[in-house]
Amino acid sequence: MKTFKLFFAIVLLAAFGASTTAQTTTKAPVQQKTETFKVWGKCDMCKTRIEKAVKTEGATSANWDTETSMLTVTFDPDKTSVDALGKKLASVGHDTEKYKAPDDVYAKLPDCCHYDRAK
Repeated sequence: MKTFKLFFAIVLLAAFGASTTAQTTTKAPVQQKTETFKVWGKCDMCKTRIEKAVKTEGATSANWDTETSMLTVTFDPDKTSVDALGKKLASVGHDTEKYKAPDDVYAKLPDCCHYDRAK
């Protein structure tokens, strides 16, 4: 009888352990979103600043083309948005189609980074 109780206890513990590991769930894959929009700038220093700014705002990847002034950015829409990225870019001195950088921030950019601003 003592052997039976020991055997029963071991089987019960094994079953409990198996049921708790079977309940672990896997996370759904994060849905990434890629957007492209215009960001004014002029040089490689601008490129570095623009890409760094959107990455600190939550973008997972960013590539700003110095020839076309187009920024292609990939991000998790649950963590950030195109509007948040645009506001961040304006806060570091770069105009977008929706947001204009404050004049005092733009004025502090290095001379090589002063792009032609829309009126």
